[in-house]
Amino acid sequence: MAYAALRSIGAYVPEKILTNEELSKMVDTSDEWITKRTGIKERHIAAETEFTSDLGVKAALKALERSGIDKEAIDMVVCATISPDYFCMPSTATIISTKLGITGATAFDISAACTGFVYSLSIAKAFIESGMKKNVLIVGAEKLSAITDYTDRGTCILFGDGAGAAVISATENKDEAIIDVHTGADGEYADLLMTPNGGSGSTHDALDDEAKGTFMQMKGNETFKVAVRTLTNDVKEILAENNIKSEDIKHFIPHQANYRIIKAVGDALKMTSEQVIVTVAKYGNTSGASIPMAINDIYEEGRLKAGDVMLLDAFGGGLTWGSALVPFSPLK
Repeated sequence: MAYAALRSIGAYVPEKILTNEELSKMVDTSDEWITKRTGIKERHIAAETEFTSDLGVKAALKALERSGIDKEAIDMVVCATISPDYFCMPSTATIISTKLGITGATAFDISAACTGFVYSLSIAKAFIESGMKKNVLIVGAEKLSAITDYTDRGTCILFGDGAGAAVISATENKDEAIIDVHTGADGEYADLLMTPNGGSGSTHDALDDEAKGTFMQMKGNETFKVAVRTLTNDVKEILAENNIKSEDIKHFIPHQANYRIIKAVGDALKMTSEQVIVTVAKYGNTSGASIPMAINDIYEEGRLKAGDVMLLDAFGGGLTWGSALVPFSPLK
């Protein structure tokens, strides 16, 4: 039987940094207000000529180089994004594939907001374990600055741009395999976090109203409460089902949305500060890119070792959620 193993990780962030102090000159806010409520100090912003696919390609190149797997062997590319290069088509995954020189591989986008990377992981696992694919490149890439309203202090303080990528490949060694992935969704809460206009469900208001409706909108307090409850319950469930205790987790890597959410979930799970990975201060919320970007951080810091079990946990618009137990299994 084939199993799916996470072979490598890579990430990229744009050069430009937007600090809290700079944001305070654009909207009624302050560094103290943002830091206290979110833990965010700065976020990276892509250039006007830099597309989501460009961010994804740079992250993917690192992941491919570190994987030891030739790009010609990649037989599927999945991109998780809510800020694609083009609305509807073509998919950003096909553009990333072309820019990488990968031809003929299956390529498609998924829209699961901040849970996108975990959803992509479950897709890669399923395709590999079914025998349909052998080497899958998954990319979480976001240019959220393109869909952020910088007059809305409730959202513009949160989001940044960036990308993360991983290579998932087939293995016969069960010890290397992704242990489990959980995903779920509940559209009853769709209005808590959404972009209301631009699709077939759009109200097609006056042009100015419709354009404004293509920006992200969020009901912050309600989202916070549902996020903490959902993330905590999902993690408890996946740990129990796999007979793994919190203390057995080397790295707990939650979606980097808000430090208060991360701390509340970590405390509820009795995770130590050494276990919980926090990168939100320097990147903000990068949606589907945040988890692979955080994994890349601990990899580049030398903290992620072969065999380390990571617990991934995410929650996003949809509402969607997901968790995964993933050993780091680079090729020897």
